[in-house]
Amino acid sequence: MTTIFTKIIQRECPAYIVAEDAHHIAFLDIAPVAEGHTLVVPKQAIDYFFNLPDKTMGPLMCFAKKVAKAIKKVIVCARIGMTIQGLEVPHAHLHLIPITDQYSMDIHQPKLKIPPSKMKKIAEGISHAL
Repeated sequence: MTTIFTKIIQRECPAYIVAEDAHHIAFLDIAPVAEGHTLVVPKQAIDYFFNLPDKTMGPLMCFAKKVAKAIKKVIVCARIGMTIQGLEVPHAHLHLIPITDQYSMDIHQPKLKIPPSKMKKIAEGISHAL
């Protein structure tokens, strides 16, 4: 099944890509709950995170760790939180969200509307921090 993430991976759809290697890609969420909210996605199209093979999950988490550390260097926050929801796009992915308190990751809070120029600047900052 082709998803929006597949289209981003194949460069058929634009995205603010912050990191990429042969097996993973990370890009800013276009409906973030915080500045720097990033999605980390395996390039292999598997619909549910917990269906990922062990040999895929481990390296994905290591890739996410690198991205999280880069986000922390760029975005003022207490920590980077991680959540796996898996309902909005049927392609395994995790969310890295800069947080300042225990309520910062509430997905029901209003989504931020960040201008494209600022999204580009955030993405470039994270990319350079890697």
